[in-house]
Amino acid sequence: MCGITGIFGNLRKEEFDSSIHEMSATLNHRGPDDAGTWINEENGVAFGHQRLSIIDLSSAGHQPMVSHCGRFTTVFNGEIYNHLQLRDKLNTSANKQSWKGHSDTETLVTAFSQWGIEKTLQQLVGMFAIAVWDFKEKRLFLIRDRFGEKPLYYGWSNGVFLFGSELKALQKYKRFSNQIDRGALSLYMKYMYVPTPYSIFRDIYKLEPGCILQIDKGTKPPTLPLFAPFRDQGINIAQWYSISNMAQAGQKNLITDQNDAVDLIEKTLLESVRSQLISDVPLGAFLSGGIDSSVITALMQKVCKDPVKTFTIGFEESSFNEAIYAKEVSRHLGTEHHELYVTSSDAFKVIPHLPTLYDEPFADSSQIPTYLVSKLARESVTVSLSGDAGDELFGGYNRYLWGSRVWNKVRWMPLIVRQTLGVAINKISVNTWDSIGNSLPNSSRVSLMGDKAHRMAHRLKNVKSLDDVYHSLVTEGYKEDGLVVNDKAALITKLDNNDIVSGIVDSEHRMMLLDSLTYLPDDILTKVDRAAMGVSLETRIPFLDYRVAELAWRLPLDTKINNGETKWPIRQVLYKYVPKVLIERTKAGFAIPVGQWIRGPLREWAADLLNEERIRREGYFNPELVQQLWQQHLSGKYDWTPRLWAILMFQAWLDK
Repeated sequence: MCGITGIFGNLRKEEFDSSIHEMSATLNHRGPDDAGTWINEENGVAFGHQRLSIIDLSSAGHQPMVSHCGRFTTVFNGEIYNHLQLRDKLNTSANKQSWKGHSDTETLVTAFSQWGIEKTLQQLVGMFAIAVWDFKEKRLFLIRDRFGEKPLYYGWSNGVFLFGSELKALQKYKRFSNQIDRGALSLYMKYMYVPTPYSIFRDIYKLEPGCILQIDKGTKPPTLPLFAPFRDQGINIAQWYSISNMAQAGQKNLITDQNDAVDLIEKTLLESVRSQLISDVPLGAFLSGGIDSSVITALMQKVCKDPVKTFTIGFEESSFNEAIYAKEVSRHLGTEHHELYVTSSDAFKVIPHLPTLYDEPFADSSQIPTYLVSKLARESVTVSLSGDAGDELFGGYNRYLWGSRVWNKVRWMPLIVRQTLGVAINKISVNTWDSIGNSLPNSSRVSLMGDKAHRMAHRLKNVKSLDDVYHSLVTEGYKEDGLVVNDKAALITKLDNNDIVSGIVDSEHRMMLLDSLTYLPDDILTKVDRAAMGVSLETRIPFLDYRVAELAWRLPLDTKINNGETKWPIRQVLYKYVPKVLIERTKAGFAIPVGQWIRGPLREWAADLLNEERIRREGYFNPELVQQLWQQHLSGKYDWTPRLWAILMFQAWLDK
C-alpha cells in the first residue's frame, strides 16, 4: 500500500524536481518505509512514490519501477492478490522471465510488457490506483480498480496536468491555485461527501472506479470544463470494468437454489480471504461483532494456523456497546483479541486531525471511531481485513428493508397531507421524541428516535415516488434553500442518471446498485482508506473481490432479503462458525453522538467555526441561515446534526 503522485507538462527539470519531491513527501503517512521519484524531462513527466512495504520488503520492490523491456514506468498503490498466479502465466517456456524480486509491482509491469495494459487489467484480482508512462506511445495512463478501493485524483492547474492519491499532494505543486468549486460544495452539503467525479477544487477530479484515463504528450488544458466531452482534447476516459453491466448480467443468470447459493458464497468468500492473506508483514482483522466483520474473521481463522489478531473499540459513555459482542465472537473463534475503550475526550482529540486526514470536506462522523480502531490495529499489525461492502452487495442496509414499506404506507396520501404530517412531526422536539423512543418496550425500543422522526418528517414533505424515498434516505434531501452562496453550477451525479440501473427490476436491487456506485466508493471506502492510511495501516476488503461481487448479483432478491431478514446468505455462512445467539441483535454500527457533543463539550469549538461574522467574511455559506440552524439545534427542538456537522467539517478543512 502506498501513495502515488505525478506531474505531466512542459516544465524545466528543476521545476519538476522541486515540485515532485514536495508533492510526494505529503503522502509519507501512506508509505513511510521508502520513497522514490522519477523525472523524464524530455517527455515532460514526473512520478513520485511513498512505499508501505507489504510484499517483498527489499529494494527489489522500490518504485517508480521500469519494466524489464524499458517501455513502461509505473507507480502503483494497492495490492494484486493473484500476482503469483500471474507470474506462472507470464513464465511460459517461450518467454521465460528473469525476476529481480517477488513484489506485485514487478509482476504488474511485466504483464503490461507482455500482454498490454487492458488485457492485464482484466486478469487482476486486487485493489489499485496505477499510473503508467508508455515510452513507445508517449502516453500517460491513470487506472483505478473496479470498485474504487484506492483513490486517484487528477486535473489541471496553471496549464499542468497533476495526479495523486490525495488532494494534498496536488496542492503542493508549486503553482497550484485552483479555487473551491461551489457546485461541488453544494453537492457535499447534499451527500455529506463530494461525489465522484468531482473534487472540492475546480478542474480537479476523481477518476471513477473501473476507469482508465489516457492523456498524450503535448496535450493542452481543455478550453471547456473538463467533464464536457473530450473530443479532440487529447484525453480519453473509458471504462475497463462496469459495475452496472456486471449487475445486469448477473440478474439474467440467477442462482435459484438457496442452498447452492450459500455453498457458493462460502467457497468464493473463503478463497477471497485466503488470497488476501498474502503478506510479508503481520495481518489482523477489524471485528465489531456484527455479521460482516464476524464472517470475514471466522473464515480468516479457518485458514490461519495461529490465532488471528482482531481489533475493536468501545465507547465508555455509550449506552449500546458493541465491543462486548465482538469479545464474545472473538472468544468463540479463538482469536487474539485487542480492544480499547475510549472516552468522548479521546474522540474529541481526533477532530482537529480530520481535515488533514480526509483532505477535502467529509462529514461521515463514523470517521472518528474508524480512525481510532485503525490506530489500535496499527500497534500490532500492518494489514487489517475488513467486512466493508457486505451491506451493499447482500442487502444489509435498513433502507432496502424499509424503503418500499414506508412508501406503501404513505403513497395513498395526497402530497399536501404528507406535507402537513411532516410539519406536525417537526413541531415535537427531538428530546420529546427520544423520550418516547426510550420508553417503548425493549423489543420495540427506538434509539435516537428524535433524529429519525425529524428526518422522516422532511422526507414525507418531499417524496413523490419510491425512487424519491431512496434519494431522500441517502441525501440531506431538503429543498434548495440558498445555504451555499453563489452556487450557479448544476453538477450532475450518478444518482441523476437512471440509465445506470436500467434492467434492474427490483427497487431494492436498484438501491443496492446505486449504493455500490456512489455511497460505497465515495463514503465507506474513502472513510476507511483515509483513516487507515493516516496511521500507515493497509486495509483489505474480501467482499470486494470481483468474483464475490459478481456472485452476489446472481442472487435473487428473496435470497438476499429472506422473509424480512437482511443478508440472509451471509448469515447462513456465519452460523456454521458462530452461534446465532452471539450475532442476532439490533444493528448499531459506528454512530457517535456528535449532535449532542456540539450542544455540550464541543459547543465552544463549533461556535467559533460557525461565527456569523466569520461565515460572512469567508463567503461560502449564508450566515443568517447557518445561525438559524445553529440556534434551532442548540434549543433541542430540532436536530440539524448532519447539516451542521457538514458545515463544521468544511469550516475546519478551510482552516487548514
